[in-house]
Amino acid sequence: MNFVSIRVITHDVARLVGFYEQVTAVSATWSTPEFAEIVTPACTLAIAGSRTVALFGSPDLIRPAANSTVITEFRVDDVDAEYERLAPLGCEFVQEPTTMPWGNRSLLFRDPDGNLVNFFTPVTAEAVRRQAR
Repeated sequence: MNFVSIRVITHDVARLVGFYEQVTAVSATWSTPEFAEIVTPACTLAIAGSRTVALFGSPDLIRPAANSTVITEFRVDDVDAEYERLAPLGCEFVQEPTTMPWGNRSLLFRDPDGNLVNFFTPVTAEAVRRQAR
């Protein structure tokens, strides 16, 4: 089994896709006006409109912009450089670059729907070893 993607449901697909295109520097692939994907070598971030939820059988299944438990994480080469690149974009930073006890240097911010995003770089030998898997 391979974990291949995570999907974020939003009321404003274009706004959220534009945000993730800016912060990841990856252009989205659009399938429909209600569905786009940011494809990276390791995983795909799918972004879909709230109208797509009905395709799963229940329009009340998901509440866009209501997440308070999931952090979408991207491993980057240099968290501090990413912080400098993102600051002029007006990102809502939750935590500036900080080295965490598990050995990653982390930058935590919110997307336009309030979802948490973490950019991290392994900085200790143990963290680098874990990420090499």
